[in-house]
This record gives sequence, C-alpha cells and structure tokens, in this order.
Amino acid sequence: MSDILEKIIAVKREEIAQSKKRHSLEAVRFDAESRVLTRDFAGALRAKIAAGQAAVIAEIKKASPSKGVLREEFIPADIAQSYAEGDGKISAACLSVLTDRQFFQGGVDYLKQARASCDLPVLRKDFIVDAYQVYESRAMGADAILLIAASLDDTQMRDFEAIAVELGMAILVEVHDGAELDRALKLKTPLIGVNNRNLRTFEVSVQTTIDLLPKVPAERLLVTESGISTREDVAKLRAAGVHAFLVGEAFMRADEPGEALAELFQ
Repeated sequence: MSDILEKIIAVKREEIAQSKKRHSLEAVRFDAESRVLTRDFAGALRAKIAAGQAAVIAEIKKASPSKGVLREEFIPADIAQSYAEGDGKISAACLSVLTDRQFFQGGVDYLKQARASCDLPVLRKDFIVDAYQVYESRAMGADAILLIAASLDDTQMRDFEAIAVELGMAILVEVHDGAELDRALKLKTPLIGVNNRNLRTFEVSVQTTIDLLPKVPAERLLVTESGISTREDVAKLRAAGVHAFLVGEAFMRADEPGEALAELFQ
C-alpha cells in the first residue's frame, strides 16, 4: 500500500468511528435494507456495449489530492444531467460520485443530488474499509460500490461483496497489477476495474489495462480507470478489446461535461 493510500485509510477509519457515534450500525443497516429499488449498474454498462458504444462511467469529482480543485462551479445535479444527455447520441452509462471529504472535497449529498437528477445508476467512489460503509452506501442511494484491492484483504473483500449483493448493489473491484487481479477474480462480481496509475511511482499508462486484459475471463467486464484523456487512448483500448471506461478529470474542466464525454468517445 502506498503512503498516500495508507494516510487516506487512517483518516477514513477515524471518520467511520465518528459516524458510528452519530448513527449506529443497526440504524444504518435498517435504513439500507429499506431501500430496495437499485438501478442495474452492470446491466447499464453491458447495454451500451451491446449497442456498439463505449460504456462510460462518468465521474463527478470536485478535487483531487494532487491537482487540487478541478471545477470551481460544482453542481452535481447539473453535471449528472449533462453526462446523461451527452450530445444526444453518445452519453454516459453510469455515474461515479466521489464522497470522500478530506482528500477529494466530496460528499454524501453530492451523490444524492446526482442520482436524483437523472436515471443513471450511481457508483459511490470512496475508500471502503468497514462493513458500516457498505450499508451506508445503500442508505445514501448508491447502486454500486468500489472496493480497492490494495486497501483490503481477501476476507474483507469477500465479506463486503456479500453485504453489497444482499442489498442489491453491484461491486466494482479495483486492481493495479496482476497479483491484485488474481485476488479480485476470487470474488463473484463481474466488474473488474484496472487502475492505470502505478501506486509506487504514480505514473499512469493505459498499457496496464491492455497487459492485464488477457487474464480477465470473458464473462467478466473489465473497466479501465485513470489516464484516459485523448481519443488516441480510447482508440488504443477499444482496439485491444476494452469497451468500459471510468473517466472523470478529463471532463471536470469542460463547460459541458457531457459534450466533452461525447467528443472523447465519438
């Protein structure tokens, strides 16, 4: 685990402890289990691919630790609508909303606002290290959660997946290399995310996804993450057989994020 990831996880555990004091696990679990109408996250991705298009998980992200604020005028509902509309022909399949406060200036309300403004399934993108957060994710309305293999052991991933499935949520498990991919493939989720950012050097290369693709069984759906910013990147990945993408920073500085998405994936 990288130093920055360790720092984020340490802060996350403190936040969870405070959240548990405000709302008990039992209360959050009850709330989560009462929300039965999830949107089909994996189905939305596969539908785009079946239609011959790229399946894009479009990210709503105000800031990052390395680049600071990405979008000053940050209105999640408007961004979500822009992604859902695209240019009228090409649009997002799903949304990803950052809810981490300290490092990404995200928030739970951002996810709620984005989901309420359109019909797209929504991924809660955060650093999940406790079962409490899985229930919390469904309680806030998330249709899917991100599990980062680098920050979890096999038992945690299996347990969190089981809870998510019980709640009707999809799981996108994120890996950075072959060893993490081997661990991820022990799970039942069809969604495997390959983060193209090297956790040690922080260099980004879409070649990471292409190199790992042959190890991903045909029945799984590989989602490439990070470093997709040009049509050349998209063309290279699609030529290799990658058709699902998670992209955020490339759109956040555009006046109309949905039009920027359509232009990148046309």
